[in-house]
Amino acid sequence: MARRFFLYCGIAAPLLYIIMNIFIPPLYEGYNWIRQTVSELSAVDAPTRHLWFPLGIVYTLLITAFGWGIFRSAGKRALRVVGILMILHGLFGLIWSPMHQREVLAAGGGTFSDTWHIVMSVITVLLMFLSIGFGAAAFGKGFRVYSIVTILVFIVFGILTFSEAPNVDKNLPTPFIGLWERINIAAFMIWLLVFAAILLRAEKNNAIKKQIFIKQYPTVKETVQ
Repeated sequence: MARRFFLYCGIAAPLLYIIMNIFIPPLYEGYNWIRQTVSELSAVDAPTRHLWFPLGIVYTLLITAFGWGIFRSAGKRALRVVGILMILHGLFGLIWSPMHQREVLAAGGGTFSDTWHIVMSVITVLLMFLSIGFGAAAFGKGFRVYSIVTILVFIVFGILTFSEAPNVDKNLPTPFIGLWERINIAAFMIWLLVFAAILLRAEKNNAIKKQIFIKQYPTVKETVQ
């Protein structure tokens, strides 16, 4: 039951993040989800920071808990690696620093907080890549193909995102940066949902097999439990 609870965090985390991206942007007057990045919702002095920040902490804690659930339930080395990567993903999420708004950056008001924000962005994307890669190796061909497609989406839209990223600091037009970034985010969130669902199904099947075994061999019940 405890393992299943942690694995369900892998369902709750992406759903929470998707909800945040649907309902928070409209609260930022003038914000355009196609032309602006997700990070601008939690930027210093952004009107939505007070809402995004605590929900973001909940998301990172859910990811950490999911990682622990993967690690505890893993019977394969690849899954144990994914568990560790997810735990790191969550813990690193707690030490993100906010960026400043575009106008401040263009006026030379950037600080170490903005530099660290970029560093953490790179680390987080790397952890996502590795999680998908090791996760793909843990299951069958169908999931491996799906994971490879997800990685290709990451590469294509990651390049498109970073091609516009330098204009954020200069407060220049970024016509599609928010769209490209959100496609990447959606790809990872959907992958998380699928991955968590597979793990939960495997956990359920193992529990059923365990109960059948106990019924067939009641004398070894205590050993199995």
